[in-house]
Amino acid sequence: MSYKDLLVVLDSAASARARIEIAAALAERFAAHLVGLYPLPMPEAPQHFGYYDPALLSPFFDELRARARDAADKTREVFEHIAGRRGVSAEWREIAEGADADPALHARYADLTILGQLDPDEPDTIQPRPEQVTLVSGRPILVVPYTGNFSDLGRRVVIGWNASREAARAVNDAMPLLTAAETVTVLTIDPREGPQAHGEVPGADISLHLARHGVKAEIERTVSADLPIGEILLSRVADLGADLLVMGAYGHSRARELLLGGATRSLLRSMTLPVLMSH
Repeated sequence: MSYKDLLVVLDSAASARARIEIAAALAERFAAHLVGLYPLPMPEAPQHFGYYDPALLSPFFDELRARARDAADKTREVFEHIAGRRGVSAEWREIAEGADADPALHARYADLTILGQLDPDEPDTIQPRPEQVTLVSGRPILVVPYTGNFSDLGRRVVIGWNASREAARAVNDAMPLLTAAETVTVLTIDPREGPQAHGEVPGADISLHLARHGVKAEIERTVSADLPIGEILLSRVADLGADLLVMGAYGHSRARELLLGGATRSLLRSMTLPVLMSH
């Protein structure tokens, strides 16, 4: 199993370069085709604006579109430069903002989609919500924090294992990275015993499955002690020096997580390392 086509979703934010670097490095590692998707903002002057003449607003919106065009061109230059330096097969896909530019639609035709964590300091860029792409695309996504250097992605991996369907999918989707990792830790939090939970020895079943793929994984069990699961995961990956976290997204119903919060939302808000997630 390998990744043969990768999609990286881009914008004009400074953090886009880190996404491109990671995506191009993965494309080189797996000899994969890389697609850079850039949803291009195309602001239009409102046709009905009270007592204002729409024509008076046209120069302002012309300037906005010119800035958007210039930003897209600069991001494309960076994308093509990095892809060329890596010697990977690459494709630039620029689509005007709208339904046709929905990252989830394009993600369905890629083995892995690389997205950026939402940056509160970049409110004017088109930033797709990673959890939405995960839920709608049916494909795994790799979310990259908006700050930090992650050049060693996949050497030290932690799997957040809760024996759910979503976690099982994430492990399978991450297998190309897991088989090449130097260390893999299967972390269970508040594990439940029994066939409908984590099994007789929590973490043992998934570790045996990984071993059959050539992945030697360590099992670690811990308790939450009423702390949020997302905080515990981030604390442990920091302690272990991990550079990648693999987990299922929205193990509970999405409505419940949106109302009450959950590990998915907590991690996407406070993440300190790339996270590969599936739903």
